Amino acid sequence: MSENSNENKALPRVSPATDILEREDGFYVYMDLPGVKREDLSIDINENELTVTGRALQGASEKESFLEVQFGPGEYMRAVSLSDRVDRERIKASLKDGVLTVHLPRLEKLAPRRIPVQTA
Repeated sequence: MSENSNENKALPRVSPATDILEREDGFYVYMDLPGVKREDLSIDINENELTVTGRALQGASEKESFLEVQFGPGEYMRAVSLSDRVDRERIKASLKDGVLTVHLPRLEKLAPRRIPVQTA
């Protein structure tokens, strides 16, 4: 079975196992995405939502058939709500050994300042 024939079939869609941690420097999102390559992964921000979509296209050969599938060919999709405290310009992501790590840094605290009062 070639990869092209896998792409033409409807892939099962699942929500990946996800951990979200809060640390002093921001939030960390960890997602299990077995079999997903960097080029088959997209991360989008739309208003206050971060959406991760990935495709795993590996499958059984013509001489094989799956008896049970838990991380075979499929499409992963997960949306995460973003806090107003996240600096959207500094978000970073990395994919290693089937685990996606997304760092959502906190916004820098604004220093207090005095507002000058103008006379009319």
